[in-house]
Amino acid sequence: MPRLIQTEDPPRTQPWLTSYADMVTLLWTFFILLFAVSVLSAEKFDAAVRSYGSAVGVMPVGGATILPGGGGGTPLPDPMAAIVAMELEQLRVTGESFSRELAGAGLAGKVSVEMDERGLILRFADSVLFDLGSAELRPEATEALLFVGKMIKDLENPIRVEGHTDDWPISTEKFPSNWELSSGRAGSVVRFLIEKCGVREKQLQVAGYAEFRPIDTNETAEGRQRNRRVDIVILRPSLAGGEPPVQ
Repeated sequence: MPRLIQTEDPPRTQPWLTSYADMVTLLWTFFILLFAVSVLSAEKFDAAVRSYGSAVGVMPVGGATILPGGGGGTPLPDPMAAIVAMELEQLRVTGESFSRELAGAGLAGKVSVEMDERGLILRFADSVLFDLGSAELRPEATEALLFVGKMIKDLENPIRVEGHTDDWPISTEKFPSNWELSSGRAGSVVRFLIEKCGVREKQLQVAGYAEFRPIDTNETAEGRQRNRRVDIVILRPSLAGGEPPVQ
């Protein structure tokens, strides 16, 4: 009788091992894909930040390299610089729209639109809003303030109303110094924006800077006139907790 040759059964693998191996392979592929995308995105992101920074005059701060020793690698973009650049770009676009609206309403000569590192500035000469040495709004100020109030009432940004004076001293019972006069003027504008324009109180701030933040010389009548002003500053959102230090 022929001898039966017994063969060994092939080793049996547990079914969960196959699923586990598939999962590890998929995860490995996923992380490789993420790495590739992140490298590409960082380069594009850095280019966008530099483009925004050049447009609005804010240059991003260089980041650290991804390689040890600081050499041979592509610098990572500074996240805060990117945020600032994008916020200022959005406000620049808003400012261009405001400028067109003010010009269309015939108010371009009363309200100027400017930008600085804090955000968008709607600037009123004090003669548009107040009589000399007074913090009571002139009747003629209503039209310009109502128009500006309607433009800004739906914004989500924090808004600071700032009063400024020239360096000529004032000493009256109501205004012992330019501090009280500049603060009183800013407060009058804020009260008008709340009561007449529906701007939300919680997004408004009041500041009086007296003569200490001039934008022109105080040696000439024209310079002093420019320094006497009220600025409505639409702050970039990242400044909700405070503004950058004065240079």
